[in-house]
Amino acid sequence: MKIAYVMSRFPKLTETFVLYEILEQEQRGTSVEIYPLIRVRQPVMHPEVQRLNGRAHFAKTVSTCVLKANFHFMKRMPRTYFRAVAEALRGTWGSARFFFGALVFVPKAVYFARDIQQRGIDHIHAHFATHPALAALVIHRLTGIPFSFTGHGSDLHIDQRMLDRKVEAADFVVTVSRYNREFIVHAAGEQSREKIEVVHCGVDTEYFAPADRPKTGDRLEIVCVASFEEVKGHKYLVEACRLLASRGVEFRCRLIGDGPLREQVVKQIAATGIADRFELLGPRTRPEVREILWSSHVFVLPSVPTSRGQREGIPVALMEAMSCGLPVVSSDLSGIPELVERNVSGVLVPPGDAQSLCNAIERIASNSDLRERLGSAARTKIEAEFDLKRNTAVLSELIERSVMAGKPMAATTAAD
Repeated sequence: MKIAYVMSRFPKLTETFVLYEILEQEQRGTSVEIYPLIRVRQPVMHPEVQRLNGRAHFAKTVSTCVLKANFHFMKRMPRTYFRAVAEALRGTWGSARFFFGALVFVPKAVYFARDIQQRGIDHIHAHFATHPALAALVIHRLTGIPFSFTGHGSDLHIDQRMLDRKVEAADFVVTVSRYNREFIVHAAGEQSREKIEVVHCGVDTEYFAPADRPKTGDRLEIVCVASFEEVKGHKYLVEACRLLASRGVEFRCRLIGDGPLREQVVKQIAATGIADRFELLGPRTRPEVREILWSSHVFVLPSVPTSRGQREGIPVALMEAMSCGLPVVSSDLSGIPELVERNVSGVLVPPGDAQSLCNAIERIASNSDLRERLGSAARTKIEAEFDLKRNTAVLSELIERSVMAGKPMAATTAAD
């Protein structure tokens, strides 16, 4: 089976769920080609990226190959080509972000369609319901090759531009939580329900296993792995730490990641008067993250809804920490309660409530038995429902079912 993955950016350090899902697909014997809409050059990359870079088909917005592909479909299938382009532009009109994105990405999608067709791809799977799903829709319109897409979090919650059309045209739709499934049904209509499958992102439970050495030291080691964005709620963690210090709790808080709000967080930390208790470690590779998780006592992710409507899906960073047997504290928000069972596999607090966050961390700090119980239950939860191999197998079976339902018609064998 040959499948194509379409995503926004590659390689992106924070989107490990795409990278390792592809690698697991290959472990299952599936041939995977990668089609990113944007090429990302980052100073820090996961070690496995090099294995996939050679199969990532990057394209510039204006290039000979893109122009040739568009001319090919324009000449061979003019009505199909112009209908597909018009559908994308009409559907995104009214949103500057989506419309101008479509102007940039639709020509690339046409190039992808030509390349995918020539490679004999059986199925297209897009990650994110925004421009990647739009690109997959355009490819489907031009080639007849079936497609599916995974909706995660903010790609669904901020703007549902063309979501109903994407769902209608897709063979099936995957989302990472039951919360998201109901959100899509509300946006795309009740008739879409039977097409929507909940398949959790997963983590490698063998790699992210509990540490085989005891944690040392008297101070509480807090860790947060998250991009510095509003939705991650760093400011509430910093405030909770200030409150912890005022109560005499000994701790160190390590923040892993980067992003647009980094300097704002740095200034807030400086204003607390306890900057020596924080470490901003920047972007880190997968092995480095695991090592830091192993030396930590509690993982905290205080996610919040943003003014733009951005919400979490189910954060993979939480899964990785829980897989390592760490107790976690997070927010009672969107799909997170489907991962973190309140007071069973972690502690949930109201989003945006630094006082409750502080209380939860202090409770864990003062009770080693509670840490052990929550961490053990967290590991069990991940093994049962969020294992990478098992969940990728579910996705693979959905794709195989789509492929076996019938090969697509050769849409470009004859002119319109």
